Amino acid sequence: MLLSQVTPTLFLSGADAPLNAALVSQKGITLIVNATLNHACPAYPGVECLRVPVCDLPSARLSDHFDRVADRIHGNRDGGTLVHCAAGMSRSPALVMAYLMRHRGVTLRQAHHWVRESRPFVRLNSGFWEQLLQYERRLYGRNTVRVAEEAPPICTSLQTAPSTGNNWVNLVPKSPLISRSSQILQSPVMGSRNKSRRSSKPLAKR
Repeated sequence: MLLSQVTPTLFLSGADAPLNAALVSQKGITLIVNATLNHACPAYPGVECLRVPVCDLPSARLSDHFDRVADRIHGNRDGGTLVHCAAGMSRSPALVMAYLMRHRGVTLRQAHHWVRESRPFVRLNSGFWEQLLQYERRLYGRNTVRVAEEAPPICTSLQTAPSTGNNWVNLVPKSPLISRSSQILQSPVMGSRNKSRRSSKPLAKR
């Protein structure tokens, strides 16, 4: 999938789409958000490029750019915006989800569903999920999802938790190595008073 449309003027992609001049022109894109370290911004007349030089690692501080990118997307209402990273699976979806929370008034759970509807194969790394959870708490004072983190975290998927009396969404890393040692961070939806945190020593890195 070369280009995914999130809103009428907001698009999500990997590194190939911004190199397609005809596609950029056809979609009316006037702002490209480049969330990569190694891919250059193409030079098109009337198209601005905003660099977000962050690597796709859990330790990378993508959240340092959440406000700046969200506000710039919001300010580009007269044109289209393309947010991309290398594959359109982790960094760029995280930035789009932060924008949706900040300027569209949705929760992290809703933002994730929104993005997944347009680009079903998004897979944020565990560090970006943690940063989005912190961002949601900052914006709304609560969380609507939880993260179940297993070693080694590779990528994540969102699943609806079984009915247990709490309205949870699980963010479970999809890893070929399923470890008994895990850390579960839980935050309830508004109206639930149950909070829990279970942790054990993580496995050593191989």
